[in-house]
Amino acid sequence: MKPFTYERAKTPAAAAAAAMRTPGAKFIAGGTNLLDLMKLEIEAPRHLVDVNALKLDKIEATPGGGVRIGALVSNTDLASNTRIRRDYGVLSRAIVAGASGQLRNKATTAGNLLQRTRCPYFYDTNQPCNKRQPGSGCGAIGGYSRQLAVIGTSTKCIATYPGDMAVAMRVLDAQVETVNAAGTVRAIPIAEFHRSPGDTPHIETALAPGELITSVTLPAPIGGSHVYYKVRDRASYAFALVSVAAVVQRDGSGRVAIGGIAPRPWRVAGADAAMGQGAKAVAQPLLAGAKPTEDNAFKLALVERTIGAAIAQARETA
Repeated sequence: MKPFTYERAKTPAAAAAAAMRTPGAKFIAGGTNLLDLMKLEIEAPRHLVDVNALKLDKIEATPGGGVRIGALVSNTDLASNTRIRRDYGVLSRAIVAGASGQLRNKATTAGNLLQRTRCPYFYDTNQPCNKRQPGSGCGAIGGYSRQLAVIGTSTKCIATYPGDMAVAMRVLDAQVETVNAAGTVRAIPIAEFHRSPGDTPHIETALAPGELITSVTLPAPIGGSHVYYKVRDRASYAFALVSVAAVVQRDGSGRVAIGGIAPRPWRVAGADAAMGQGAKAVAQPLLAGAKPTEDNAFKLALVERTIGAAIAQARETA
């Protein structure tokens, strides 16, 4: 681990200003992903800004009937919250499907959104990776790619976004609220928060330098049967090969977002429109333009089957 300086911020705007003062600075809360990356020298921030004292750890109702989730709410507290479990069950189920209990106790809402890919070439500093070292190439293209993306990729990167929580937030139309060093706040739709790789796979989100996530808001509940269905190589503590976040209404209509297949949580309007017409009809618009490798072409069939399983489960629990 390389040397770094450290400070504790007292307000969100002060935290953003502190990050802006030092190029390459990082915010730290639970540190469940960042500290691992620092130990491997994949991340080497010159300065850490501790945001744990900012009191962003509340879950509160919004005037519009939704919920505001503080950036520092732990995954455990969010998943177990009574209102989240009742009105946003897909979110609670997605969080519980991720990591381990110990990690969920430390991991925060904002940190979960910002976690980085688990592509093996990103983690191996002896391999080329445009996400880790821009311009170095992508070892995964032409390499081992079983767990990697089949859609939304570019010629520079085929890594997947690894998280579960963001897939559920995508199906719920969440918004990410932020503040910058000048104290200016903004709301970023979750659909625009994670970026496609294009020619700059190292730029993973819509956040500007120094911009701090303060909360995530969910709109008023949409009802229906909420399901998160995750397919992985082992029963626990594994990232998704394919995951499905679905909300299904009594008339068969609904929403669906997919994890494990793209560089960001994947949702397509045509797939939502096809809900009620069967898994194949839903999968077709989701996978339009897919470019699988020989290693991960099985994901195309797995997406359809997982959607089918999720819809069947939703109907059973309706």
